[in-house]
Amino acid sequence: MFISNAYAQSAASGFSMDSIGGYLPLVLMFVVLYFLMIRPQQKRQKEQRDMVEALAEGDEIVTSGGLLGTVTKVSENHVSMQMASGAEVFVQKAAVVALLPKGTLESL
Repeated sequence: MFISNAYAQSAASGFSMDSIGGYLPLVLMFVVLYFLMIRPQQKRQKEQRDMVEALAEGDEIVTSGGLLGTVTKVSENHVSMQMASGAEVFVQKAAVVALLPKGTLESL
């Protein structure tokens, strides 16, 4: 009298358009993350790798430690650079951060 009858519901199918719609925000967030973070980082890494591979004698560079100098010798993994004081320093190619325009060090 006070208790209503409980009837079983029909079984839902495993595949429906509602289940696909639940994953749509997750997929959209991944796409946005890829185009805003992952792709630009890969592009920067490629530019850095190309710049390091193209180093030649006479190029003016900046290292990650902030040293400025002119490349005097390039080997497979290391670069020999001469600083303004005449000291020659060996640094790893991975430590080269930027390639300066020619004549930058003369103006310092």
